[in-house]
Formats: sequence, structure tokens, C-alpha cells
Amino acid sequence: MSKLNDRQREAVLYIDGPILVLAGAGSGKTSVITRKMAYLIEKCGMPARHIAAVTFTNKAAREMKERVSQLVKGKEARGLTVSTFHNLGLTILRSEYKALQYKSGFSIFDGQDAQTLIRDLLMQDHGAESDNADRIQHRISQWKNEFITPQQAIASAEGPADILCSQAYLRYQNALKAYNALDFDDLIMLPALLFEQQPAILEKWQQKIRYMLVDEYQDTNGAQYHLVKQLVGDRGGLTVVGDDDQSIYSWRGARPQNLVLLSKDYPGLRLIKLEQNYRSAQRILKSANILIANNPHDIEKKLFSELGYGEPIKVIGCRDEEHESERVVAEIISHKFMKRTSYKDYAILYRGNHQARGFEKSLMSNRIPYKISGGMSF
Repeated sequence: MSKLNDRQREAVLYIDGPILVLAGAGSGKTSVITRKMAYLIEKCGMPARHIAAVTFTNKAAREMKERVSQLVKGKEARGLTVSTFHNLGLTILRSEYKALQYKSGFSIFDGQDAQTLIRDLLMQDHGAESDNADRIQHRISQWKNEFITPQQAIASAEGPADILCSQAYLRYQNALKAYNALDFDDLIMLPALLFEQQPAILEKWQQKIRYMLVDEYQDTNGAQYHLVKQLVGDRGGLTVVGDDDQSIYSWRGARPQNLVLLSKDYPGLRLIKLEQNYRSAQRILKSANILIANNPHDIEKKLFSELGYGEPIKVIGCRDEEHESERVVAEIISHKFMKRTSYKDYAILYRGNHQARGFEKSLMSNRIPYKISGGMSF
């Protein structure tokens, strides 16, 4: 606790009801989640097997698990659930598959498997219309993310395209069942449907998961929101960490407005803002705050730093990609000469791997050694 600031400490210690931790970039949200799990186990006497923390990537889940294991030693951490949403859904389905009339050892279709199945179904029904498989798969995924069943999709379909997609959704879901298979979206939707239809099974899981912590809440979709709400129930054992300014996944169904919905579903919701950034100088945060101020906000926050004001930000306008790479390399050469540094002191960040090629050409022509990280060298 000594390593936390006042706001972080308040977020860890509050366990009397649901809490939303609005965590700006670099504000130490992972420390809050991991220390709160340790606090619940060591100070509140809650068995680790009754605590579940969910996030969006396996990497984030692994990091969280490692940090908790450093805080809570030995048997006390046994049974703690730290996983992705999809892994949590899979755990529930492996336990409750009979209630959904599946057989044990069901298989999970990836995107390619799902598209092939949709294409086969379209060929059976419409012959040449299999070109629509990609679009139909995307629409089915949207419906599942919004927690809409095939029957609901058919009932609300408007226009020929939507009617075709909704009917394909029903055929697709029936075919998956016949294959004893699920797709990735089912890993969230089916547990939520099961809990809605069978309250006794929901109560069993509510008894198992008595406290939930959810990371990156701004990236939850409708089905994930529904699942969390069901598992938390009236008990209110919930800590949510999120930031509407860091929502970048609306294209795949994420709903940043879920942060705002929390206060409607939980009238006693406690809000704590983590606004101190430990990663950047104040000048960068000031620039970010000015930029972010243009976004619509339901909850305002202002990031600040105690790391000093920092170096000026230089914005360079370029004619095209080639000019851009030449200017960047020229800046590096100039800075290296003036500051007597080494090439290993510099990094070039780009948005997509395809942009690396221009920089590589300029670096090679100037005989500057480089290493590509996380991508393929051209």
C-alpha cells in the first residue's frame, strides 16, 4: 500500500459496493487491480477461489497473475481466477454444457471455420450467393456481441440484406449445434443466455464468484456487460477499471457507454479518478488533454504529471511518405551529431507495419543500423 498514491489506495480499500475507477493512461491501474485482489485475500479474508479478475488479452491476464503471485504467497492465492472474458466463458461452458444440450468435448470454430460453414450453408440455400459469407459472418458477430439471438434478429430485421443475414444466423447456429461446436462469440453469449434461462445455475456461479474485477471496461460489448451484471447480481462486489478516452474497439462491438450505464445499474456506484500519470512529462499530458477535450465526455478528468514539464514537442509536416522517412532519418543524424549519442538511443514508432518500408530504405541508404521490432523486415 505504501507504493500507492491516495486515489489508488482509496480504490483498493473500498469494498462496500460497486466502484468505477476511471484510470487515465499510465496512471497505475494494474497496480490497483492486483493490490485489490491481494487486499481481498489477505486483509478481508475472502478465499481466492471466490475472486475473478477479467481482462481482454492473454498477455494482460498473465501479467496480472504474475503480479498477484508476488503479492500473495503460498496457498492463499490458490483458486484465484485471472483470465480473459473468453476463457471465463469457456470455463462456464465446460462445466454447464449439458444444460445447453451440448456434448462434452465440444469444438471451437475460429473465424476461418465459421466463414467456411456460412459459405457452405449459403451454397446449399442460394447457390452462387456464397460471396456474401464475409459480410454475413460480420453481421452475425455483431448480433452476438449485442446479445441478440437469431429469433430476435429475424423479428427485428428490416430490408432484404438484414432478412438474409438473420435467416443465415439461425441456420448457422443450428449447424454449429449439430457439429457440437461454438464460435468465439458464443463463449460470451451462451453463458449469458444460460444464466438468463436457468436462475439456479446463475446462483451457483454467483456463489462461486463473489467478487469481480474488470479491466479495460470501455472495451466491453453488450454480451460481456450482460455477463458481468449477471455474475455480480445484487451483491455489488464489483471493481471496474476503464477510461472512455482509451476506447478504440467500437469497430468490433465495444461500447464505451457501458461506463456510463454502470451508474444507472448501480445507483450507489463509487467513482474514483486516477489522474496522476507516471509515464509522461507534463507537456505531453497537456497536449493530450487539449486534444481529448474535443471528445464527448460523460465523466471529465484531467491527467497531470510530477515528472517535470519536459522537452518541446516538434511537429514536422511532410509532402509524402518518402519525404517523411527522409526527414525522420535526417532528424536522427542531426540529433546524434549534436548530442554525441548512439544509434541505439533512438526509436521510430509507426502506426502500421506497412509503413516500415520507407524508413528502412532511408536508414539503409544512410548506412544506419536498425532492428525491426514486432514486424517483418522488408
